[in-house]
Amino acid sequence: MTYNIAYKKSASRDLAKLPKDEARRILRRIERDLAKKAESFPVLKGRFAGLRKCRVGDYRVVYAVIGQDVLVLRIGHRRNVYR
Repeated sequence: MTYNIAYKKSASRDLAKLPKDEARRILRRIERDLAKKAESFPVLKGRFAGLRKCRVGDYRVVYAVIGQDVLVLRIGHRRNVYR
């Protein structure tokens, strides 16, 4: 199953704040892995219950799977992304 990937405005702003090489690496990972197997990544608990995360080095991509679509909500360093 292939998913359509959409980015929330906050995720686009998060990417713009990152160094260009990190942003490219994260985007490549999103396009490669989330587009094909978004359901295989861990589900978050607590305040973010129902959302999923994808780990890219020290960065995390927080997203939701909605039918055939993946909505990327936040992208950030692991110590800040869940705040």
